[in-house]
Amino acid sequence: METPWTHEQAVVNDVRLHCVTAGDEADPLVVLLHGFPEFWYSWRRQIPALADAGFRVVAPDMRGYNRSEKPHGVGSYAVERLVGDVAGLIDHADRERAHVVGHDWGGVVAWETAIRRPEVVDRLAVLNAPHPGRYRELLRANPEQRRRSLYALYFQLPWLPEATLGALGGRGITAMLRATSNPETFDATDRRRFRRAASRPGALTAMLNYYRALFREGVREEVRALVGGSRPDREVRAPTLLLWGEDDAALDVSLTEGLGEWVPDLRVQRLPDATHWVQNDAPGRVNESLVAFLGE
Repeated sequence: METPWTHEQAVVNDVRLHCVTAGDEADPLVVLLHGFPEFWYSWRRQIPALADAGFRVVAPDMRGYNRSEKPHGVGSYAVERLVGDVAGLIDHADRERAHVVGHDWGGVVAWETAIRRPEVVDRLAVLNAPHPGRYRELLRANPEQRRRSLYALYFQLPWLPEATLGALGGRGITAMLRATSNPETFDATDRRRFRRAASRPGALTAMLNYYRALFREGVREEVRALVGGSRPDREVRAPTLLLWGEDDAALDVSLTEGLGEWVPDLRVQRLPDATHWVQNDAPGRVNESLVAFLGE
């Protein structure tokens, strides 16, 4: 069956990434970054819409996921390496800059790319992923957000999260998706695809290593601050759109507030009837918002 995209391989930043691409190669570049426990397929409804609107789209399986290479060790998934992958994809497309769009973990990487490599980001769009400064602030002040974030502490354990999520052919993954999404969001085909991607050899450990690497980096930042070091600058210079499904089981909607000190050029669009999986819950509205914002 013919699809509106092609599958490619790109070697960037010393890692091989499987990518789905669409649109004219001369059009403005949009890089779509998926979250946990997904892969490029999470953007299946956005890829053709953006290509039809006049964008060149690159949607990778992020390192460790699905068909992309799975480097060993927690350090291979440090944020700086993930940011390097995004910059490498932009360079691989023979561009200096791109629009960067991310959801969930892809949103974390999108934020950090705009913070650490501002020269490669034209416009930034983030879906249900908190700005790192605001997230840290809310974790300190909000017991409810701390409660919602306990799963990330569980993911720090060795082997046990892999065992529970990977049990019975990855059915822990589909159970998590069912528990946190609207009933109609993911059909049987979607769940089977996500389960199969997460069940590839080494994938679950790689996916969980994102959380483990970020936790270690956060601990190092706290130690530096305690001994008198400065915290990293978290300002985002790019024009930014934050799309947020309000019925998010893991992230409080107050994470969309109080961002002015970090993101001076920000628009926030909240979707009251959408969950964490916002581009799957409301693809039409998300597509319309992305096309309008990225096309300005």
